[in-house]
Amino acid sequence: MRKAKVLFKNEEAGILIQHDDGSFSFRYHDSWITNSDRQSISLTLPKTEKEFHSKHLFPFFYNMLPEGSNKQLVCKLNRIDSEDYFGLLMTSAKHDSIGAVRIVKLDN
Repeated sequence: MRKAKVLFKNEEAGILIQHDDGSFSFRYHDSWITNSDRQSISLTLPKTEKEFHSKHLFPFFYNMLPEGSNKQLVCKLNRIDSEDYFGLLMTSAKHDSIGAVRIVKLDN
């Protein structure tokens, strides 16, 4: 199992998990849900107490991944399999990304 914290405008909004079977889950922190000033990170992941589950990386996070020659370069330099979307996401979206969301690896 691999975990990453999801930051929205540099504040931790929730946790993204890749389970051992390759499926994914995302859950907002309770403190994020109860604060009315906090918004959803995406329209496809509305602010709710329920945990979201998917057999594949959620489209919102998948769309944060580099493509084409940028993807090839990131994978080569960081020794990441091009099909390891979670590893690629944690590498490419930890410091800077388009938009307000960043992904930072959590040590288990």
